[in-house]
Order: sequence, then structure tokens, then C-alpha cells
Amino acid sequence: MSLLSGRVYGIITPHEYTLRMRSMAEEFLTLMADLDDDTQARMAAWYDALKKEGFIGEQTPGLSYHISLASFPLDQEQEAIALAREAAEHFAPFPVHFSHVGLFAGGRVLFIAPERCPELDALHGACERHPDPKRPWTPHMTLLIDAPDGVCAALPPLIGQFRPFVGKIVRLHLCAFWPTREIGTYALE
Repeated sequence: MSLLSGRVYGIITPHEYTLRMRSMAEEFLTLMADLDDDTQARMAAWYDALKKEGFIGEQTPGLSYHISLASFPLDQEQEAIALAREAAEHFAPFPVHFSHVGLFAGGRVLFIAPERCPELDALHGACERHPDPKRPWTPHMTLLIDAPDGVCAALPPLIGQFRPFVGKIVRLHLCAFWPTREIGTYALE
């Protein structure tokens, strides 16, 4: 296990997780681009290697690795479903080149990021109808959410294993959060 300052990072008991989830009411919807099985396996292997080093994190359990495309208020669920279906009908699966590891400001999120490409930008544009100019979109797949010093400590083992790769976006996935409620998946055609 990785220990920093006498603390083990990212470990909560199943009971603590259940209590956290019960205390939360659904707050928003997120439309995500899910990736192919090979990408899911590659990301899971990197995360498993981090777990062996003692990094667990606070990511949403059971959620596939994805690129978030848009968020909606809860009262727009039907509109979000219609938008997801429409976008899925207009896009075929397409490759995405994942070339780098990154951190968001504040250091709590460790991610694998793709290169921007016309197909990815077009999919985002079709899904995010009202972009917030104060919060620009950064396409990424979250690998670990934790305290900043825990995330920074997880960088060396990840960087030692990370190699750029090409994945494929194959479907859209709509969920409500917290706790996670699956609404639907929509294969790209």
C-alpha cells in the first residue's frame, strides 16, 4: 500500500460508501461516450495496477470508462434521451487517439486524455447544446479521484505503464447522478 503522511488514500468501507450514496439525492444527468471493450480492459488494467499499489479513489463504482459529453438538469430527462438517440443515429463508431495522462486543477482527478479530432468535437457539439464558456470542455477518461497528494503519488506507477493507444467510441450512455441511475445506452450506428 502507498502511504503518505501516515494516511492510506482512497479507502472507504462499503458501509461508508452506502451511507454517502443514501445521503445524496439525484442532482443531474450526464451523457457519456463509452469506449470499446479493448479500451475498457486497458483502463481497468491500469486501475488494477494502481489498486495493487494501494490507490483506490472515490470514482463512481461500476461505471464504464467514458468521455463525458454533456450534463442536463434532472427535469430534462426526456430531452436528453431524445438527444442521445438522435446523436447515436447520426454518428458511426470512430477511433480516438489517447496520448497523454493529465490532472485537473486542484489535483484531485487523474485522467487519460485523447487528442481532439473532428469526429469527437462534432459528437460533443451534437450533445452539448448549451456549452458554458466559463467551463470549457476537456475530453478525458477519469482513472482516479482522490486527495491531491494521493493522486500525485499515483502518477509514477501510471506513467511507468502508460503507452499511447487508439480506442473507439462505440455508444452513448445516459445516467443520473448521485447515486448512479442508468437511463439508457445508445449504440452509434
